[in-house]
Amino acid sequence: MTKLSIAPKGSSDASYAAELEAFARRISTTPPGACPVAAQLSMLETGAAQTCGKCVPCRDGLPQLALLVRSILDCKATAVDLDRARVLAEMIRDASDCAIGYEAAAQFLVGLKAHADEYASHIENRACTEGTEQKVPCEALCPAHVNVPAYIALVAAGDYAGAVNMVRKDNPLPTACALVCEHPCERRCRRGLLDAPINIRGIKKFAVDSCAADKAPVPARSAQTNRRVAVIGGGPSGLTCAYFLSLMGHDVVIFEARKHLGGMLRYGIPAYRLPRERLDEDINAILAVGGIEVRLETKVDTQTMAELQNEFDAVYVAIGAQKGKGLRIDGAKAEGVISAVDLLGRIGDGDYPDFSGKRVAVIGGGNVAMDCVRTAVRAGADEVSCVYRRRVADMTALDAEIESAIAEGVEMITLESPDSIETNEAGQVVALITQPQMISAVKGGRPSVKAADKPKRRIEADVILVAVGQGIESQPFEDAGMLAEWGEFKANEFLEAQGENGTLAGVFVGGDCQTGPATAIKAIGAGKVAARNIDEYLGYHHTLDCGVDVPAPAPNDRAPKGRVEISERPARERKHDFAYVEMPMSREEAVQECGRCLRCDHFGCGAVEGGRIQYV
Repeated sequence: MTKLSIAPKGSSDASYAAELEAFARRISTTPPGACPVAAQLSMLETGAAQTCGKCVPCRDGLPQLALLVRSILDCKATAVDLDRARVLAEMIRDASDCAIGYEAAAQFLVGLKAHADEYASHIENRACTEGTEQKVPCEALCPAHVNVPAYIALVAAGDYAGAVNMVRKDNPLPTACALVCEHPCERRCRRGLLDAPINIRGIKKFAVDSCAADKAPVPARSAQTNRRVAVIGGGPSGLTCAYFLSLMGHDVVIFEARKHLGGMLRYGIPAYRLPRERLDEDINAILAVGGIEVRLETKVDTQTMAELQNEFDAVYVAIGAQKGKGLRIDGAKAEGVISAVDLLGRIGDGDYPDFSGKRVAVIGGGNVAMDCVRTAVRAGADEVSCVYRRRVADMTALDAEIESAIAEGVEMITLESPDSIETNEAGQVVALITQPQMISAVKGGRPSVKAADKPKRRIEADVILVAVGQGIESQPFEDAGMLAEWGEFKANEFLEAQGENGTLAGVFVGGDCQTGPATAIKAIGAGKVAARNIDEYLGYHHTLDCGVDVPAPAPNDRAPKGRVEISERPARERKHDFAYVEMPMSREEAVQECGRCLRCDHFGCGAVEGGRIQYV
């Protein structure tokens, strides 16, 4: 019997797989800031190359559509050509026999709508829109725009304090981000064209492990301005804003409702991921700048907000999203049903739960849900289950968090939607009743689910932790005149808070309370932007020198190498305590990983002309 191959005739399985992998690498590393028209042209040409040639719309239509888009990209087309491209794409979408043709055309039409301004600029202005340019991918994709190649080079040189200060140029919480950041900076790393993205978070972790943030001297403050700014909320966004405003010479007062600073970094992330003493290293360094007064256990209400607007020159509202959302099902108020946000909040103040001998079910599939299941394991639970209405592949939690939870003994019960909670005569939880789901149509880029024609399931449980989202305590601020939609404060592109009659003078807002629950690094990025815009509002335009020179780049090492990963303590050990789970990198590992950096800031389009880097 003749052996069949999945590869086309004339190529081996291995060579075909290598070609596909290389093509996928190039797609995954498409640089941020690239012209959307150029990107769409590449995808159309790829589709045209895949055609089997059997149907005319795909065989002849895609090359013709690619020629029209090429003329638009070259700024030689007219509005008539753009209309022709749209009509042709609609015909290909509707008349092609297979997905090669109709999906290529459909994606082009989606891009035509999404990037309408870019297409119009190519036709009317004969140029890309302003700001369309390739950037250093890691820096562009970091919400705080940290100069990643610079601090990697400093780590390679052994200047760990310099690396900490280079991170702190844009992000004053280097330790927290080194331990828990979701590292979006790695998504388009150009090293992926050779082997795999650089472990950027791992290198940052090595830096702060080698030089604690509160041991690296902070920059000196600018001259005193005698301007006062109130920061409401001592989480990552509020702390970031306070840090930069203080460096600019303004006096800052932080109003924090809880017992300690840190926000969800302290009250939403367990100690095994972010030890409190490591978070305090960042906070100590921020406060070491001077000019920052902290008022703990001080909750701002409607009256207080009005007083702050009169007393201070500007106000930054960064209260986060620290209110847990509940379930709207029977039994949701039963004894034993606990909000994940409340549980993690109590742990932040040192009040650890005891689930010894209990069966714990956690509802949700995000990072908070993973924090809860792993916390329940450490709290002595006999059984821990994660109940999620979609598949494991659809969970929003980091893959590493899901894998770690499974390794620690957590059972993933997927495609089950909470229906009701069964209680005993005393009103205590005894089981979670779920309705099985089946995967369905993709909506918003994500597969949706619908109820399956299957009997309901009974999951025995003594404790149910609800991790289905976070809310914002917006009402006192809405009563003070700030507009909110679904609890999220409205702001313009400069983070100026919006009121009934337009912008509220001197009031800025950012972080989770403005965007909805997001990541720490996004909140940090908002705090940085708010500080700059508050400075401008107060009549200044400060620039701040971080005091660190960027090392000259060595020639790139292009030999493919494996990516150094951060390992964790064995699951059989770590699941019994709340001690930090990750193992440190060695100097040898860190140097090798730093050596994989291609220094796109020098050899690529983001070249920086020597000297010290300033805040921008």
